[in-house]
Amino acid sequence: MNRIVRTHYPVEKLPVDLRLGLAATGTVTITVQEDELVKPSSSTAEVINQMKVLRDRMPLAEDDPTQRIRRLRDEWED
Repeated sequence: MNRIVRTHYPVEKLPVDLRLGLAATGTVTITVQEDELVKPSSSTAEVINQMKVLRDRMPLAEDDPTQRIRRLRDEWED
């Protein structure tokens, strides 16, 4: 994790939103630290399964080529 620390940093060089509540002149110590990455809660298999469920719920028109291809594919699986 990266962290940057600056001591005795002039207040007047700070962005306006960071100056609020501080004296107009003087120095501050600034610490900038990256947020930790959030690990995904779903495994790859879970995501693929969710995609299949959503795909099966999608309404398809009768003349939809995807529907025809799926029907043909399903015939070969039996």
